Amino acid sequence: MTQSMIKVLMNGAVGRLIFSNPQKHNALTQNAWQSISKDVGHLLNEGARVIIVSGDGKSFCAGADISEFDVVRKNAQTARVYEQSNIDAFAAIRSAPVPTLAMIRGNCLGGGFGLAAACDLRLADTSAKFSVPAARLGLGYPVDAMADIVHSIGVQNTKKLLFSVDRLSAEQMTDLGFILEVYSPEELDTQVMMLANQIANLAPLTHQATKAAIAAIFDGTRDIAAQLSDETFTSNDYLEGRTAFREKRTARFKGN
Repeated sequence: MTQSMIKVLMNGAVGRLIFSNPQKHNALTQNAWQSISKDVGHLLNEGARVIIVSGDGKSFCAGADISEFDVVRKNAQTARVYEQSNIDAFAAIRSAPVPTLAMIRGNCLGGGFGLAAACDLRLADTSAKFSVPAARLGLGYPVDAMADIVHSIGVQNTKKLLFSVDRLSAEQMTDLGFILEVYSPEELDTQVMMLANQIANLAPLTHQATKAAIAAIFDGTRDIAAQLSDETFTSNDYLEGRTAFREKRTARFKGN
C-alpha cells in the first residue's frame, strides 16, 4: 500500500512506515502528512506489533516540502490547517499502542525531527544529521509540535537547537539522550530489525500498558494506564507467559 509518498509494508509482525521522496531527502507534502495517521492505522489493522519508521534512500526525512509553503503556509490561517496535519501525524506515532522505532540515516530535519521525536526508540547510523531550522525560515512551531522534542532532549537543549539552528551528528544526539544507539551504515538495518523482531515476539498487551504508564507520567492519564495494566492480568497472554515459564519454553503471545 502506498499513499502520498508514504510506503506501508508488513514484514511478519513488523510494520514499516517509509517516507519516500528521495529526490528531496524525503520531504513531505501536505497530502503525505495527512496520510500518516491513516497509514499507522492500516499497519495496526494488519496486526503490526511494532512499527519501524524510516526513510527511502539516504535520508530519514527532511521535514516539510518547502516548495508548497507559498500556498499551504502563506498566512496564519493556512498555517494552522497545515500544522494540524503535522500534529495529527506526530500523535498517530506517539499514541500507537505498539512500540515505534525510528531508523535514522542522513537528514533528520524540521518536521522529520518531530516525527523521530514522536517514536518510542530512535536508532541511527553515523551519517545521520539533525536540525530544526525554523529560525532560518522565519516560522514558528505550535505547542504540540514542540512537546515530543522537549520530552526527548529537555527544555534547554530544545531551546539551543531551535535558537541556533545547529546541525548535530548522531553522536551528539546520543549525548543528548535523543538517540539510543549509533551503528555503521552497513549495520543499521540489521540491528533495527533484530530489535523490532525481539519486541514483536513479546507480550503486546504488556507493551501497550507500558507505553500508557510512561505517558501518564507526563500527561496524567493514570486511569487509562491502570486499566490497561489491570487487563494484562486477565489476559490469555498472562496465562501463556506463566505456563511457558513453568514449562521452560518460549511463550507464544497472541495479544489477547
